[in-house]
Amino acid sequence: MYRSTVKFALDLGIWLLAVPLAYVIRLDTAALPHAGDIAVYALAGLPIKAIGLALSRAEMTSWHRVGLRDLGPLAVTVLAVFLAEVVLVFVLRAPLGFVPRSVPVIESMVALLGLGGLRFAARLYFEERGVLRVRLRGNTGVRKVLIAGAGEAGVMLARELQRHPESGRRPVGFVDDDPAKQRRSFMGVRVVGPISELARVAARLDVDEVLVAMPSAAGGVLRTIVQQARHADIEHRTIPALHALVNGTITVSSLREVAVEDLLRRDPVTLDVDPIRAYLSGRRVLVTGAGGSIGSEIARQVAAFGPAELLLLGRGENSVFGIDRQLAKTAPDIPRRALICDVRDERSLRAVFESTRPEIVFHAAAHKHVPLMEANPEQAVLNNVGGTRNLVELATEYGVERLVNVSTDKAVNPTSIMGASKRVAENVVAEGAQRCGPGQVMVSVRFGNVLGSRGSVVPIFREQIASGGPVTVTHPEMTRYFMTIPEASQLVLQAGAMAENGRVYVLDMGEPVRIVDLARDLILLSGLEPERDVEIEFSGVRPGEKLFEEMLTAEEGTDASSHQKIFVARKSGSGDRFAEGLEALFEAAASGDDRAIRAAFHVLVPTYTRPAEDAVESETTVGGSTGDGHAILNEAGVQA
Repeated sequence: MYRSTVKFALDLGIWLLAVPLAYVIRLDTAALPHAGDIAVYALAGLPIKAIGLALSRAEMTSWHRVGLRDLGPLAVTVLAVFLAEVVLVFVLRAPLGFVPRSVPVIESMVALLGLGGLRFAARLYFEERGVLRVRLRGNTGVRKVLIAGAGEAGVMLARELQRHPESGRRPVGFVDDDPAKQRRSFMGVRVVGPISELARVAARLDVDEVLVAMPSAAGGVLRTIVQQARHADIEHRTIPALHALVNGTITVSSLREVAVEDLLRRDPVTLDVDPIRAYLSGRRVLVTGAGGSIGSEIARQVAAFGPAELLLLGRGENSVFGIDRQLAKTAPDIPRRALICDVRDERSLRAVFESTRPEIVFHAAAHKHVPLMEANPEQAVLNNVGGTRNLVELATEYGVERLVNVSTDKAVNPTSIMGASKRVAENVVAEGAQRCGPGQVMVSVRFGNVLGSRGSVVPIFREQIASGGPVTVTHPEMTRYFMTIPEASQLVLQAGAMAENGRVYVLDMGEPVRIVDLARDLILLSGLEPERDVEIEFSGVRPGEKLFEEMLTAEEGTDASSHQKIFVARKSGSGDRFAEGLEALFEAAASGDDRAIRAAFHVLVPTYTRPAEDAVESETTVGGSTGDGHAILNEAGVQA
């Protein structure tokens, strides 16, 4: 209360001083004989100014964080008082002495400059107060930091560091490759060179730390920054991607170590939230595989769009319990149910549909590990294909508005049981789309490897590095497409909003990454040297693995969609005898005959390449082989 009163008094005082200044500006020294008129006019306008400030509640604005937008309401208040004074003086012709017509105009301009200047002066004082204290203490314990990136994020970070000297960091320069920014200053900090000269600049400025403020930088740029910082033996940290920050601001606490995921950055995914909200808000949404990496992230993101009820279905009780408990904290207002059920169990799944009546279904339940499915092909059939068929049939029967099936790039020209099973699952969804009723939509979404998901490359590499190595990669030329978990899940939601029945959507994964480069990056980020501190061993290509993945078959091609990161595969049909082939596949799985399963897959997916010992010689030319040598273990060229 005391602070607000002081601020109100200062505002009123500044505004009162604007009156004699306006007379002086208008009349120069001739204003002195009119001192009495000036006093009368100032006192007459005092109640009007006080009422204007009180109504606008200008004293409630925080001067610590004042910005240009705060000047808008202030300008409206000044304009309202100006009009009131004009009415008082020139319309009602109040006896206020000598008041030139231009004085109220000049007074208002001076008042706005004074009120705004007072606020920005206060903000500058609060921002520089801590810095001044630090300088007076001789910079004891303060780390000099170089900020990589002089864009919006970098300037926000510099401002945040200046506001919080207690963080122990002081920005001494920017590095940025934009020629237009060279030698310019932002927040009083100069751009001192391009990123390629980071090491030299850091040495010249005696920098202690590099802070990376480039949320949308490509992996190659970040890799250069990390290499330059390591060459100069300087610590380096980064900020999260801007789209991942809840309030859109950068804070000192946002700083973290550079992770290998950062080195794979692409242009940030931007969601078109209106169509997503339109089909999720107020709907009962079922997520299968809700305890998994992708399923749980889909559930978290769906919760943000206000579903009527969120149904978390999975067969692993611990993982489903985990996401249910997490949502209880992050989205307590969203009704939800945790459902323990196996998608292979049609009877139990039917009971779930009967009791919950879902309107939207995201199908993320699947077996995904390539070598495990090679050893257990019948499980891939029963779970990946059978579970999908159960969901499609029940979704059709219970009038589900939209079913989105999560697929994989391994479904393209598959060389593994896992890839073949996901390709058949895509066809099951496409076939179901042809039979579904009006207002129903069934689509598949195809993307590649997801960093940070269970059993993916990064956690395995970290375990191997922590144990002293070696880090095992199957082949030096193996490449994979990568996305982060939030990025993949966001694009699944976006694809679901497009609602073109029977489509297979292909997500833009950027450029493929060599797994051996990923391994080297992670070793470097762990503070070690590849080959010197941690060995990299090549274990050799294993059955069912590819050297590289493809997003499309030769006959598909793509069409553009309404979203720049999503394309539509021009999908070939599943064939006239698809239902018959599907039954043969399930019969083979029921018998546990591996060769029969592979043969059935080859009939359903002619581009599926079977192991040589299982294929009849005459069949080796059918559908064509990828001829790439094939490669990788659990999604990413890692020998577990």
